[in-house]
Amino acid sequence: MSARANLPWLAIGLGGLILGLVFHQEVAAALEVWNSSTAYGHCWLVLPIALWLAWERREVFARLPPTPSLWPALLALPLIPAWLLATWLGIMEGRQLAVLGFIEALLLAGLGWRLWWALSPALLYLVFLVPFGAFLTPALQHITTSFIIHGLRLLNIPFEADAFRITIPEGAFYVAEACAGLRFLIASIAFGVLYAVTMFRSPARRAIFIAISCVLPVIANGFRGLGIVVLGHILGSAEAGAADHLIYGWIFFSIVILLLAAGGLPFRQAMAAAPPPVAARPGHAASLAGCAAVVLLAILAPAASSAFLTRNGTQQAAIVPRLTMPPGCTPLAAHIDGPVSTQGFACGQQHLTVTSTVLPRGTNPASILETARLSARAGLLGEVDTQVERIAGANWVLMTGTGLGGIAAYAVWIDGIQEVGGLHDRLQMARDMLTQGPPPITLSVAVAPGQQAAGDTLRSVLATLCTPAHGCFAD
Repeated sequence: MSARANLPWLAIGLGGLILGLVFHQEVAAALEVWNSSTAYGHCWLVLPIALWLAWERREVFARLPPTPSLWPALLALPLIPAWLLATWLGIMEGRQLAVLGFIEALLLAGLGWRLWWALSPALLYLVFLVPFGAFLTPALQHITTSFIIHGLRLLNIPFEADAFRITIPEGAFYVAEACAGLRFLIASIAFGVLYAVTMFRSPARRAIFIAISCVLPVIANGFRGLGIVVLGHILGSAEAGAADHLIYGWIFFSIVILLLAAGGLPFRQAMAAAPPPVAARPGHAASLAGCAAVVLLAILAPAASSAFLTRNGTQQAAIVPRLTMPPGCTPLAAHIDGPVSTQGFACGQQHLTVTSTVLPRGTNPASILETARLSARAGLLGEVDTQVERIAGANWVLMTGTGLGGIAAYAVWIDGIQEVGGLHDRLQMARDMLTQGPPPITLSVAVAPGQQAAGDTLRSVLATLCTPAHGCFAD
């Protein structure tokens, strides 16, 4: 193969390397999630699978030579505001999807439409490199809880339900984030797409199978949750029913995947024949302008973002929250260190720490929420489950460590109003970041880890510390 024939591949490789360096934060964040979350451990297999899909279509390389073009650079234009919006809203998955879009545009510019389309199953499968879908966890918790409740009613098993906590005479069960079924859902979708593109040729059959792969794990996880509660009822112990439920869950999920694969076998189709050969087109540097244009447009995104993010105001002084003394509690020493103020309380045998942080005007929403989470999580042991609870009319995000890992809570004040970090709140924070609005304030309350009955104490303190009547911070 001549040097000119290799030029498109060299341009794609060099462009990909530059994009990797420019967007190294997105790459590092993805790798961290792959390592730390069991829901996205399968992401390590995505690139090998994509390479295998490309190898399965290796005949197209001989029949369809690369035909670089400039027009795919136009596809990078809408990705710039998409990346900026995701950055200002603090949505890392959005940033990563935008970067993947830049990569796809680079491949399209270097390979040409016909070769890119012939390899599209492998190239589009790269979307599973992005650890997206975590925002579905609360909805999946609601679905699983609702499934369990309806199942217990049909089985005439007495129960009481409070948010995600279900109590039967034999004990209490909590539908935690780990039990929501997100890991099953994401893995099932990745499997469903792989199965569909290798077993079916019809777009309709592929779409139907992928849709089933999305719905089936949600229903299966509902049955799994119901089965755990029913097993606890039969065994007479909630702890016995929930023992090793994650291991049993993966066994159950594996069976579901096998049934899904077996159900698709009768409808499989032979793969399409290789495309007819196309005469090679002489390649030269000018024809690779599309690759360079995509890379240059991609670089504009972080450059434009930096122009806004560096406009942060000066560091704020600490704003000490006006806390109401919880009944039965005595104050401990307070400490102020620049924008951070810390107040301790002794409530009987339990000690609480209230930490308030005033962030600079224009701080990125992701940094605001991360500051609140890290402040609350400090000291918690093991894996952490989170849930939003409305306590005394105010929303708090509660974080619970496994075992005796303690419990903590946090909230964010935006324009003097308490928020918890949803999309509406992120839009407000993004607006303040661009308009240099009031500084955001985070407040976290943590109970020392390893203490019993900490949850009731924390909820009692939160109901007293900050209420709609007197708020938590001076206007």
